[in-house]
Amino acid sequence: MHNNSRNSFVTIVGRPNVGKSSLLNALVGEKIAAVSSKPQTTRTKITGVVTKDKTQYVFMDTPGMHKAKNKLSEHMIRAINETAADVDVIMLVVDASKKPSDTEKQLAANSGSKNAKKILVINKIDLFDKKEDLISVITDYSSLARFDEVVPVSVKENDGLDIIMQILDKYAVEGPHYFPDDSITDQPEKVIMAEIIREKALENLSEEIPHGIAVTIESLNERDSRNGEAILDIEATLFCERESHKRIVIGKGGAMLKKMGSEARADLEAFFMIKVNLNIWVKVKEGWRNREGMIKNFGLSEK
Repeated sequence: MHNNSRNSFVTIVGRPNVGKSSLLNALVGEKIAAVSSKPQTTRTKITGVVTKDKTQYVFMDTPGMHKAKNKLSEHMIRAINETAADVDVIMLVVDASKKPSDTEKQLAANSGSKNAKKILVINKIDLFDKKEDLISVITDYSSLARFDEVVPVSVKENDGLDIIMQILDKYAVEGPHYFPDDSITDQPEKVIMAEIIREKALENLSEEIPHGIAVTIESLNERDSRNGEAILDIEATLFCERESHKRIVIGKGGAMLKKMGSEARADLEAFFMIKVNLNIWVKVKEGWRNREGMIKNFGLSEK
């Protein structure tokens, strides 16, 4: 941890297609595949992490934490509750080319924590030729609530983004960096997913095997099905210590792996509130528990 380190938890709200995803990708400086464009999505989601010098910015897309429907380890729940409840900045992103909607009026009025600073980000200002037209839009949106800052930007033209980062820096608070400085996205989400899958292994397998099991999430991909329903594809690898364990994990004709997979999928769908397509691959890594590097790799070491 840095000396005098600082952090800032930022919730991004706004209706679909106002440019939330593009804004986040531009601020983080990297394309984040798992950014959701759904309005007020009910999944607790850390969508981006940016570390600049001593300050770490954590972008979230929902204020508050939804009750877990499964027995996740207590420290995970506590960590997410603490971070979600203690948002420092709420950023309402709106589209300059559209009039304020009822959704935006509600979001402006009810945005989360009383202590949080409110920033209004007016996107797509590149669509205006005349300054006067833009000024009237700024006036319309500014009147929705008492905002601490109003920032007109064009994500497309990369205009005004440095101002957003300056403002976020101003509102950062002293405190630790909760994520590795090089991470850019969704680590907590992956930890929760891996924990749910590992829990099903613990419940279903004989006692000597589960402690030699680790789960890593290899990839996440959100897509729309033919009927327009969102589906989250999760690719996971389950590591065990011996070839004989691998056979037990997979089970006769794949029955054990199938059972664990379907139970994990049900819990994942309940927790993240999205339809899940889960693939679990089983691999052997002998003696991984005795190898410090691998324990870190699996995210199991204490900070």
